[in-house]
Amino acid sequence: MKAKDIAELMDEPAFTHNKKEKSGCAKPKPGATDGGCAFDGAQIALLPIADVAHVVHGPIACAGSSWDNRGTRSSGPTLYRIGMTTDLTEQDVIMGRGEKRLFHSIKQVVEDYSPAAVFVYNTCVPALIGDDVDAVCKAAEERWGVPVVPVDAAGFYGTKNLGNRIAGEAMVKHVIGTADPVPLPVDANRDKVIHDVNLIGEYNIAGEFWFVLPLLDELGIRVLCTLSGDARFHEVQTMHHAEVNMMVCSKAMLNVARKLQERFDTPWFEGSFYGITDTSQALRDFARLINDPDLTARTEALIEREESRIRAELEPWRERLNGKRVLLYTGGVKSWSVISALQDLGMKVVATGTKKSTEEDKERIRELMGDDVKMLDEGNPKALLKTVEDYKADILIAGGRNMYTALKARIPFLDINQEREFGYAGYDGMLELVKQLALTLESPVWQAVRKPAPWDDGSDVVLDAPVAPVSDSDVKEVV
Repeated sequence: MKAKDIAELMDEPAFTHNKKEKSGCAKPKPGATDGGCAFDGAQIALLPIADVAHVVHGPIACAGSSWDNRGTRSSGPTLYRIGMTTDLTEQDVIMGRGEKRLFHSIKQVVEDYSPAAVFVYNTCVPALIGDDVDAVCKAAEERWGVPVVPVDAAGFYGTKNLGNRIAGEAMVKHVIGTADPVPLPVDANRDKVIHDVNLIGEYNIAGEFWFVLPLLDELGIRVLCTLSGDARFHEVQTMHHAEVNMMVCSKAMLNVARKLQERFDTPWFEGSFYGITDTSQALRDFARLINDPDLTARTEALIEREESRIRAELEPWRERLNGKRVLLYTGGVKSWSVISALQDLGMKVVATGTKKSTEEDKERIRELMGDDVKMLDEGNPKALLKTVEDYKADILIAGGRNMYTALKARIPFLDINQEREFGYAGYDGMLELVKQLALTLESPVWQAVRKPAPWDDGSDVVLDAPVAPVSDSDVKEVV
């Protein structure tokens, strides 16, 4: 990938702060990939496309350290969970065998697994030695008649967020617009018009999107594609047919939403399915942009019904959580959308992380929490623990890498990032969130570990019986 292309992806014009400041997003700097490199970002953005073979062209460590690091779920194929790599070695680099090895790897994948498509991820080593991945993919596609998509995302290009956009750019360039959706079956008894939409940046972590899908189905909103949670290759091909796109994670693939609007005149909005308020707003935004009066009326009726139901179910839990203080250390859309969800429960967010948040994300945080809100750009253990102490936080909600920091400091911890086992989206996801918060905060382990140890109470330890000294003969006998 050329430097010009990388610069264009970093300077995303759909970000309003770019328009105002003319400075683009943060440029890479030494150590900037400690939270994930461009390859990592590209792979996790596309890996949930379940019927695709994802081949990592590079040393085996690139595939080994990144496979299955996002807890996405599939309702069908599991091909995406098979780690595939060309496993380049020093000999391949010295002898210039990288392209040949890639070609034969694609051959093996196609013959053994018959995938809907093959995605080839370029990494640092083949990018440095100049492997022509695009040419190999084109030749393999012509040879076997299966779409082979190059994703040029060498790790040294930049951060994980840049990799997300590179992945989106590959979909726009090579995949979207290459097929039409499956026609809806003729149903004379259908009482509503079916509207097609896309969700961009929705990864179906822990299957949480399945909490939301029944609501859209009831409204007659067909999700053509979620890019990329529980997606299929053919669904990505048909994204240009949608009436509306919802941008779920803005810093991931905003370039996809913008280019679909430019090329196919598809309107888009940014929203979230975390919390009662934001879930209802997302449904209203779909109805607003589709501009169907009947859909609008049915949407309001569904929202009224679901909000009444879930608020009644949450009431016993709200009493247990009301007033609890939370340190939220995450990024992107969750930096503000989870705040809204917690405020719906009467909890107080005392500080939030913004390392991977856009200026728009930060502005939404200020709207929710006020201008004096503490935003954490760095989440090293010392900074997190000091914030917990200064703001008297009752619980730390963060990603898995912060879990041991919290546990060693005897602070209740709840995982909110991609490694989690529970889905929190939609109305029913809100109920799951409140249960996990209550279980975490009320666990008796915190009272136990915060008590002084029995041997630290200041009293002398008295043995029940004297212990006889061990003689040299006893030692020799044991040996």
